[in-house]
Amino acid sequence: MELFRIKKDIPFMRHALIFNVISALTFVAAVFFLVQKGLHFSVEFTGGTVMEVSYTKAADVDGIRRTVDSLGYVDASVQTFGKAQDVVIRLPLSKTLSSTQQADQVMAALVAKDPEVKKQRVEQVGAQVGDELAHDGLMALLFVVLGVMAYLAIRFEWKFAVAAIIANLHDVIIILGFFAFFEWEFNLSVLAAVLAVLGYSVNESVVIFDRIRENFRKQRKMSVTEVIDNAITSTISRTIITHGSTQMMVLSMLLIGGPTLHYFAMALTIGICFGIYSSVFVAAAIAMWLGVTREDLIKPVKEKDDTDGAVV
Repeated sequence: MELFRIKKDIPFMRHALIFNVISALTFVAAVFFLVQKGLHFSVEFTGGTVMEVSYTKAADVDGIRRTVDSLGYVDASVQTFGKAQDVVIRLPLSKTLSSTQQADQVMAALVAKDPEVKKQRVEQVGAQVGDELAHDGLMALLFVVLGVMAYLAIRFEWKFAVAAIIANLHDVIIILGFFAFFEWEFNLSVLAAVLAVLGYSVNESVVIFDRIRENFRKQRKMSVTEVIDNAITSTISRTIITHGSTQMMVLSMLLIGGPTLHYFAMALTIGICFGIYSSVFVAAAIAMWLGVTREDLIKPVKEKDDTDGAVV
């Protein structure tokens, strides 16, 4: 399916150096903010108090969130789980109040708004649990990267694997840089979004790499640069359809999904935008600079020896 077809190839690789300089500067800025400001981790990572409450009717999550915020818990998380009547509230660590005192304080405020609310359970999340989650998240990220590299190296060639991983890590670091710069909350849903962006960006790179390999087989008179330009140009229509549809869905979550999905959708929005950019201007360009050739992807056909089978 194609919305349009471009007859003349766009010379993407002619401007690859400029775009990669921009990417490098953006990457360095993201790293700077990560080092300078760091990530604003949620209760799941830093520890705190987790309490569950239930209502007799559908809970007003926004009203509960305003009530909790009025108590000074700016970084608290409020969301429904299971049924619309059940709500889980995550409170950050307090230097002056214990976990029980925090829960009692919040319950008193909630009861003042709705006397029928009931407290189901209260748990304290220790820093050790947060450290384990952070460790597990980093290990998940590492395994995804290694898996992607192995997959691309087997399906294509190691130069494509290196190019794709650099492009994907470029996307991940920029997402984290945005969260560090604006001090947005980094929680488990954001981590899930980062892992999703890795797979999403790889998919776009695989499509372009597959077309490059196909062009090497069909267009034997083209140079490497011309092959890459043709591959990117011929997949533009598919890119617009796929990413446009995905971005509309993600933007709907961002705009009307509420605070629970806000940062998850924000991470996906940034990742999709930079994923398209990196697949075209970063991954393909790096593969070109690494010296990918037709012989890397297509084994040369051995010429038959005329003496084979000759009777002596």
